[in-house]
Amino acid sequence: MNPLELLEEEMDELVESFASTAIHGDLVVGLTQYTFWLAVATVVLLVLVFAFKNKQAKNGLVPKGRFVNGVEFLVEYCRDDLCKGLLGDTWRKHFPFIASIFFFILVNNIIGVIPGCKPGTGCIGTTAALACVSFVYFIVVGVRSKGVIGYIKSLAPAGVSFPMNALVWVIEVFSTFLRLVTLAVRLFCNLFAGHVVMGTFAILASLFFMPLLQSISPESLGLAGASVFWIAILLVIYAVELLVAAIQAYVFTLLSAVYIQLAEAEEH
Repeated sequence: MNPLELLEEEMDELVESFASTAIHGDLVVGLTQYTFWLAVATVVLLVLVFAFKNKQAKNGLVPKGRFVNGVEFLVEYCRDDLCKGLLGDTWRKHFPFIASIFFFILVNNIIGVIPGCKPGTGCIGTTAALACVSFVYFIVVGVRSKGVIGYIKSLAPAGVSFPMNALVWVIEVFSTFLRLVTLAVRLFCNLFAGHVVMGTFAILASLFFMPLLQSISPESLGLAGASVFWIAILLVIYAVELLVAAIQAYVFTLLSAVYIQLAEAEEH
């Protein structure tokens, strides 16, 4: 039998495996596999933070070791690129939020790439919750900076006469709420698509290798050789997914910082 004939059935099972299922209780009140791995990622992040703090305290002002230098590089990159570069003088008060979002998403994404694990951010509920946190944060920043009325008025560009300014204001309000959707969907879809692609090539590798386990023949040896090809592609995609995990954390945090900057700006 041609292994490709089994691909459709295996793909259906693969896609179904990404659906949220209850480990304990039910989907309303219970523990799902995504909730479990979200908790695992949170614990891992806390362990990394405290380990970094302890090692940094022992080393003094000069960072030593790959772990400390690596974490410090990420912290400084987050500070300089995502905070100072976008938020200017107000970067200090927003840095804890920006850094927390970045590292939380990054750790969840990377854990999701580990075989047998699932990303806590691989569920639309989680990404929607993160988007809500970012949305509420930049709205609160805008209100604190300009007042409720001032922030509402700031959504319309200055110097534009009525009724054009009213039309632009409506578009800006819609665009503001649309950010909530795009933040959630972008992160979820990129992670979901990447895991489906990795799963597809893993399935292809197993399907082409299975005939060799059943019987040794020229045909099964040829299929096993093709399996090596699928595994090679899978390894390349795996490396790309590690990069995507970091990029998606960066993009989500970058957009959050941009929205904060827009909320604080005098005119936009």
